[in-house]
Amino acid sequence: MSDLKKTGAAVGEPVASDSPAPSAFLEVRDLKVHFPTDDGLVKSVDGLSFQLEKGQTLGIVGESGSGKSVTSLGIMGLHTAGQYGKRKAQISGEIWLDGKELLSSDPDEVRRLRGRDMAMIFQDPLSALHPYYTIGKQIVEAYRVHHDVDKKTARKRAIEMLDRVGIPQPDKRVDAYPHEFSGGMRQRAMIAMSLVNNPELLIADEPTTALDVTVQAQILDLIRDLQKEFGSAVIVITHDLGVVAELADNILVMYGGRCVERGSAEKVFYEPQHPYTWGLLGSMPRIDKEQTERLIPVKGSPPSLINVPSGCAFNPRCPYADVPKDNVTREVRPELAETDSGHWSACHLSREQRERIWTEEIAPKL
Repeated sequence: MSDLKKTGAAVGEPVASDSPAPSAFLEVRDLKVHFPTDDGLVKSVDGLSFQLEKGQTLGIVGESGSGKSVTSLGIMGLHTAGQYGKRKAQISGEIWLDGKELLSSDPDEVRRLRGRDMAMIFQDPLSALHPYYTIGKQIVEAYRVHHDVDKKTARKRAIEMLDRVGIPQPDKRVDAYPHEFSGGMRQRAMIAMSLVNNPELLIADEPTTALDVTVQAQILDLIRDLQKEFGSAVIVITHDLGVVAELADNILVMYGGRCVERGSAEKVFYEPQHPYTWGLLGSMPRIDKEQTERLIPVKGSPPSLINVPSGCAFNPRCPYADVPKDNVTREVRPELAETDSGHWSACHLSREQRERIWTEEIAPKL
């Protein structure tokens, strides 16, 4: 096995490791992604760990700037040194995909895996798709990179995938350019390109952003149906709790580059253990019950990832920061601890305090 140095490691810098073999299809261990800037070190992801099995969907939620997309790009191996000029992204930890450690692997090997074994649906398909090439040409290229087939066979595969994702007249639209597609159709084309090689891991980064609600529902149904068909492991990255409620088996809540809560969708929605999760749930509109009070926003702004608050990063915005004694919330960073079977939270409040606050103060207002 191989690993990376725990601080300031660059991509592909292996050292000896005695870490145990992974037990899940995808296993992320203590992932850190830091970016040196003139203003200081941006700790976009600062010690993230999770597991994902085939056929399961993990929803990663949090506000903008919490580290969600940086995590996905790290898994895909897309934090290249050239992207930041002379300054390299500092990446450490371990990312295991089907028993293979990616961070210490040769970049060419990761490139061969990308698109074939793991694929990504990007947040903005208009910028992710090349404007000078037709949709079909781009899908054909993605297919031929990993398969030794002629252009005719690859084109037939592209038309099949466009038809599979619900694009009308795929044999004609395959020759259209991205700007000739609507937003929903571009997103479908992006999904077709991502799935053309039947990847075992699919990452969807804000897959329904800027789409109207009816198209959002269609895209979510499409991702769910395709997952059942291909048996892929899926990561859905979003700030919309409605999306993860629709798709996710498990939920990971990120704040300030770290995981503050992780568990099954049922546990996180109905028995949340972290004040930040309470805030996200309180700011989400409900249509399944009468809303008698205004939505409750999370006060304040997300922290600077250059100067993350000491102690619990959420403490400047947390209405319960003073409940634990001896100012511990502002001085000691809470570790992720199991509060129930398969349910984890990083909070200084005791379990009894959290249950009382949730039952008496938060849940009645939702």
